[in-house]
Amino acid sequence: MDLSIFDRMESEVRGYIRSFPVIFSKARGSELYDEDGRGYLDFFSGAGTLNYGHNNPVLRERMMAYLESDGVTHGLDMATSAKKYFMQTFDRLVLEPRGLDYVLQFTGPTGTNAVEAALKLARQAKGRQNVISFTHGFHGVSGGSLAATANQKFRKAAGVALGNISFMPYDGYFGPDVNTMAYLERMLDDPSSGLDHPAAVIVETVQGEGGVNVASQCWLRELERLCRRHDMLLIVDDIQVGCGRTGGFFSFEAAGISPDIVTLSKSLSGFGLPMSLVLLRRELDVWEPGAHSGTFRGNNLAFVTAAQALETYWTDGTLSADVAAKERLVRDWLENLVHSFRAASLGVRGRGLIQGLVAPVGDDLAGRIARRAFEQGVVIETSGARDEVLKVLPALTIAREQLLQGLEIIERSVGEVLAGAGLRPRALKIAGGGR
Repeated sequence: MDLSIFDRMESEVRGYIRSFPVIFSKARGSELYDEDGRGYLDFFSGAGTLNYGHNNPVLRERMMAYLESDGVTHGLDMATSAKKYFMQTFDRLVLEPRGLDYVLQFTGPTGTNAVEAALKLARQAKGRQNVISFTHGFHGVSGGSLAATANQKFRKAAGVALGNISFMPYDGYFGPDVNTMAYLERMLDDPSSGLDHPAAVIVETVQGEGGVNVASQCWLRELERLCRRHDMLLIVDDIQVGCGRTGGFFSFEAAGISPDIVTLSKSLSGFGLPMSLVLLRRELDVWEPGAHSGTFRGNNLAFVTAAQALETYWTDGTLSADVAAKERLVRDWLENLVHSFRAASLGVRGRGLIQGLVAPVGDDLAGRIARRAFEQGVVIETSGARDEVLKVLPALTIAREQLLQGLEIIERSVGEVLAGAGLRPRALKIAGGGR
C-alpha cells in the first residue's frame, strides 16, 4: 500500500497514521476497511468521536434527507431550523430529565474551542485569572486549553509561556492511600500556600489521554464541595467521556454533582461531524454579543445528526444498560488477562466503555501489544504519560460478537508479546479462554 504521498506532502506533525500505516477507504459500524479490502475492528472510535459507530445508518439517513431538502449547512450563529430542533431535543431528552438548567453556547468545531470558551467565561464571571487543573489532565492544544494540559510533549510545542494555571494532584496520583482532596483543601485554606485564588477548577471525571485514570465519586463530590466553599466554578470536561461513554449521558451523573460549566464535543454530533458545546449556568452568561466568535460554530449537519442520535439512543435507558453489560464483559476479560499473566505486573482501570490495560512503565509493552493487535486486525491505541496504557475504546453500539472477537485478538496479542519476553500464562489455556 503506497503511503508515499503522505510522507512527501503531509507535515511531520501527523500522528495516528504512524500507528496505523494503511489507507482506510470505507467504514461501517465497528469495522474499518483499507484500500486492499482488509477489515479491521475499531477499538479506537476516533478517540471517542464515534460512540455510535461509523456511518450509523439511522443518522446518515436523516442527514441525507436534510441535504436533499436544501437545508442550510453553514449558518454562523444565525437561527436555523436544524439548530432550533437540536436545542429543543437536547432540552427535552438531556437537560429536563436531569433537572439541569443550562444555557447553550455553540463554539468553534473542536473540543479545544469549547475549553477555551469555558476558561474565558470563568475568568470573566469571577474576575480572577488563575484556574486549577490536574496532573495528567488533557484539555486541548490551543493556547488556553494547552495551559491546562499537563503532558510535557504538548506543552513543549507551545513555543510560549503557559500560565494562569495551577496543577494539583488528581485522584490516586500519589497512590490509593493519599487523599489528594485534603491536599487541595489545605492549599486553598492556607493564605501563605502561594496558590492564587482560582476562578475555577477544570477536571475530567475519567482522564482518557492521561491514562484512563478514574476519579472516585467521593473525590468528585469533595471537589464540588471545595468549589462551593471557596467560590470557584466547577468545569467538567466531558469531551471524551461524555455522550454515554461511561453509561450516563454525562460522566458526572453517577457522582450526583452539578457542574457550573460542562464542555462537550467528540461524539456530540453522533456521526463524527465537528461540533462543540459549552453548557453554563444562566447566571454565568456574562458574554457580550459576539465576544467569543468563530466561523464554524454553526455546523447544521452536526445539529441534524446530533438531534437524531438523541432521539435514537437517549429516549430511555436501553443504551446505558447495554454499556453497563459490555463494561462488565470487557472488565472481566482484562482482569482475567491480568490474573493469567501475573508476572507481567499488568493492571486494569476504567469506567464504562473506556477501559485500560495498564503495563509497567519503561519497556513499551502497551505499544507493542497495540502494534501486534493492529497486525491481527484491531485498531487500538495507547495513552498515559509514557503510553503505558492500552486503551479499549470501542463504539457503544458494537455488537457483542465483534466485541468478543476484538477481545480475543487483544488477548492473543498480549500472550504473544509476553511470550516473546519470556512470560507465559499461568495455565495452558490462554487467559479468558472458554468464555
